[in-house]
Amino acid sequence: MKLGALVRIAIAVLRRPGLWLTALRQWRRTTPAGWWKRRPFLPVPSAQYLSFRLVTQYGDPNHRVAPADVLNYLAWCRHHDQAA
Repeated sequence: MKLGALVRIAIAVLRRPGLWLTALRQWRRTTPAGWWKRRPFLPVPSAQYLSFRLVTQYGDPNHRVAPADVLNYLAWCRHHDQAA
């Protein structure tokens, strides 16, 4: 994912304080254990996981992620967590 896309997504999430906790929770859930032992040495989801999510969402691992789709996903996660 390109830096510009990440910035747009981050801004969209920052504008919705109700999703902050959910975003942090999902970030934590998707960060692989021992992330500091493997490149890129950042607490980010694995490339395989992101590819899987893009294929299941859009049918294309190279599709551009829309901030609105991330917000919808986080809202779904928040609802799912509250129902559990």
